[in-house]
Amino acid sequence: MSTCTRFNCFQSFTAFFLFLSLISCQKKSGIEGKSAVAVDQVSVINRLDGSQIDSAELSQRIAFLMGEAEVTGLAIAVFNEGKVAYQRAFGYANFEEKERLRVDHGFYAASFSKAVFGYVVARLVDEGQLDLDQPLQDYLDYPLYEIKTDREWRGFQDLKGDDRYQRITLRMCLSHRTGFQNWRWIPSPMDPENYGEKGQLKIYFEPGTSYFYSGEGLYLAQRVIEEVTGQGLEELAQSYVFQPLNMNYTSYLWHERFDDRFCLGHTADQKTVDKDFPDQVISAGSMETTLIDYSRFMAHVLQSYTDSSAAVKEMFRPNFAIRTEAQFGLGALRSSDENDDIALNYGLGWGLLQTPYGFGAFKEGHDAGFQHYSILFPESQMGVLILTNSDNGESIFKALLEHSIADRYTPWKWQNYIPYDQPSNQ
Repeated sequence: MSTCTRFNCFQSFTAFFLFLSLISCQKKSGIEGKSAVAVDQVSVINRLDGSQIDSAELSQRIAFLMGEAEVTGLAIAVFNEGKVAYQRAFGYANFEEKERLRVDHGFYAASFSKAVFGYVVARLVDEGQLDLDQPLQDYLDYPLYEIKTDREWRGFQDLKGDDRYQRITLRMCLSHRTGFQNWRWIPSPMDPENYGEKGQLKIYFEPGTSYFYSGEGLYLAQRVIEEVTGQGLEELAQSYVFQPLNMNYTSYLWHERFDDRFCLGHTADQKTVDKDFPDQVISAGSMETTLIDYSRFMAHVLQSYTDSSAAVKEMFRPNFAIRTEAQFGLGALRSSDENDDIALNYGLGWGLLQTPYGFGAFKEGHDAGFQHYSILFPESQMGVLILTNSDNGESIFKALLEHSIADRYTPWKWQNYIPYDQPSNQ
C-alpha cells in the first residue's frame, strides 16, 4: 500500500500538504510528472453537469489515485465537443524494467474488441448485407454446428441436438442474449462444473429472453458473418475502421510492427504478466490497440452520431433491459431494480444507460493484467477512455469518471468496480 494515509491526506490537509502527499504517492508508484506524455492538451475540461476541471488538477488527481491504489500504468483520453481534449499516459509500461508508459504504447484491448465488432456489424447491416433479426441458421445451407473453425475446441459441435440454436440472431449475439455462457473454458454460475479443456458450449436459456454476457455469442456471429461476406473479420475491420481512421497500431492479429511498442500487464502486486501474442482473430477479445488509435475510433463514433449515421444509431439502439444484480458471477443470475433509474440496456456490442444529459454508451475490457473502460455521451459529445495495465485499475474507475467529466451514472457496482478505499476491497 502507499505510504499516504487513505482519504485523510486528501480530506484533512490543506492544499499545500495535499501537494506534498501527492508527490510522495507518485514516487511510491513511479508515477512522476515526467512520465506523463501529453497530446492535444487543453487547459480546462468541460463536464456533463456544466462544471469544469483544470487539466493540471485532473493530472494530479489521476497520479494521486494511482499511487493510492497501486495502479502500475494508465492511459486516458477525455472527449469534449466530440474531440480529444485531454490525452495522457502515467506510470509504467513495464514496472520491473521501469519503462515509462507512453500514449502510443500498445495494450491488449480485451473486450474493447467487441465494440469495434459491433460497429462493423452495424455498417454491414446498414449496407443491407446482414439482417439483425434473421436467424443465423438461415444464412447457411448447413447446420450451425458444422461451421469450421481454426481450432476444433472453438467449434460449435456441442450445439447438435439442441434445436434452440436455430433461433439465435445477430441481434441476440451482439446484445448477449444467446443463452451461452461467457466462455466454455471459464466456470459459469449457470453450470460451475462445466469448464476447462472438456467444457461444453451450451444454451442455458431460451435465446432472446435474458441477458448473460457471452464472448461465445460474438464469436458465433463472427464466423457466420465471415461465411456470408467471404471476408475475415480482420479484413472487414481494416476496411471499415482501422485503415480509414489511421489506426495503424490496432488489429485483431499480432503484427511485427507492434513488437517494440507494447506494454505488459501487471498483477495487483505489480508483477508482470507474460505477453500473449494473438494468432487467431476473435471478435470478442483478440484486439491490440493504443490510446491514440482507440481515441480516434471513439471520436469517429461521436462524429458519426452527430452526422446522423444510421449505423451508429442502430448500434446504440436499446435492445434489452438489464435487471440483474451484477454483470458477472452469481449476481448475474439474481434480479435487481438497482439500475432502473439509468435504464441499463444493451445495444450492439455496447452497454447503454440514460442520464439527464442524454444516453451513455459504454464498453469495458478485462483480462489478466489489463483493465479498461470507455463511455461516450453522444448527445453531449463527451466521453472518457481509460486503459490500464494493472489488476488494480478498476478500483479507481469510479473516481476517474467522476473527476474527469462528472460521470456519476456508470453502474460501477454492477460492473464490480469496487473503489480501492472501500472496506469490501481491502
